[in-house]
Amino acid sequence: MSRPRSQAEYLARLVPPSVAGLNRRSLLAGAAGAGALLGTGLLAGCGSDSGSGGDAKTVSLGSNQSDPKPKDVIAKVMDGFKTSSGVTVDINTVDHNTFQENINNYLQGKPDDVFTWFAGYRMRFFAAKGLAGDVSDVWGKLSGYSDAFKKASTGDDGKQYFVPASYYPWAVFYRKSVWQQHGYQVPKTLDDLNSLGAQMKKDGLNPIAFGDKDGWPAMGTFDILNLRINGYQFHVDLMAGKEAWTSDKVKKVFDTWAGLLPIHQPDALGRTWQEAAQSLQQKKSGMYLLGLFVAQQFNDDEQDDLDFFTFPEVDSTIGAKALDAPIDGYMMARKPKSEANAKKLLEYLGSKDAANITVKNDPSTLVANTGADTSGYTALQKKAAELVGSATEIAQFLDRDTRPDFASTVMIPALQQFIKDPKDISGLLTSIENQKKSIFTS
Repeated sequence: MSRPRSQAEYLARLVPPSVAGLNRRSLLAGAAGAGALLGTGLLAGCGSDSGSGGDAKTVSLGSNQSDPKPKDVIAKVMDGFKTSSGVTVDINTVDHNTFQENINNYLQGKPDDVFTWFAGYRMRFFAAKGLAGDVSDVWGKLSGYSDAFKKASTGDDGKQYFVPASYYPWAVFYRKSVWQQHGYQVPKTLDDLNSLGAQMKKDGLNPIAFGDKDGWPAMGTFDILNLRINGYQFHVDLMAGKEAWTSDKVKKVFDTWAGLLPIHQPDALGRTWQEAAQSLQQKKSGMYLLGLFVAQQFNDDEQDDLDFFTFPEVDSTIGAKALDAPIDGYMMARKPKSEANAKKLLEYLGSKDAANITVKNDPSTLVANTGADTSGYTALQKKAAELVGSATEIAQFLDRDTRPDFASTVMIPALQQFIKDPKDISGLLTSIENQKKSIFTS
């Protein structure tokens, strides 16, 4: 999940053509050093708009799993598919952030037959735009999925466009050995969290590890505060453009967040999530609000030292049962080069066999198929599964629960501006609301 290499590249990533009427690659072409970037085949894809033909023994996959561990797991899963089917998967791996921010161009061009993506609003958005293939017939062959997973895979037209593979909760992670050393207790309320943060500062720790160089991690902090302060329904309505960002409810979220910033690791805009996670791994930070994938930054012999708690209660009438637990999976291009092989691959990816390979190789995620053998889950994975199972409401994450153009062009710079200067909250929210109206009415 790399950061942009220049200001021009950063701006290019933030402005999808659906909003600005610009082709991002043309914009990048004018950026300093952009030639090297374009030479990498940025989301070039291997598919075809013809929807016909294709090598009977190959299928292409566009993957955003660019970090070492998930990239290795994807490769093992695809090897499993080749063994069972005789069909080879050509994997086109692209940096995670680049994949997300260029998805519009990718899907409107010549995408791979199958591509990694997310459940929620962003899946429905592209399905409604006609940029994804109907995989309802694949679902007729799948087993091991709850109605909730099928609902999360269904577009506005009632058809399925997504096959879930894995999911992971967001929570506050910590090292048990550090907490035992200092005698820390899990906070139950926001006051408890602030008191714990103050004590950690006295003990020479960064209380809450924090890194938002990539633009999306801070969305998790906004989500959980909004869920705790205003509840699930307000949160999803706000994401859908139905509530005003200038409301007192949203202002309270940012006021509360501003009060917590002093116990967050400073200079967050210059730090990736991996670097923030490493500060937790190195026992320099006491806590970290992130997804279960934080475990990727810990050595195998440190996995048992990693634990978590759900973000504490802010309002006792709302409680602390709602959380973010994004679902990752796969979609099919609208006109894959090899539709038969694409659907064959999706059927395999939704099988317990594929899930079993993931369980054996990745301690940082939970598999969606209930038929999988999860006896190999670590203690952390088992606890994470229990947390999701006990949640009263589950959100998909800010940039998946709202329009992709709103998330990238408005929320990323807005949240980074807030982190940089949290004083003018009213002005910030007015700006967000004005931009929201423009985007949601377009």
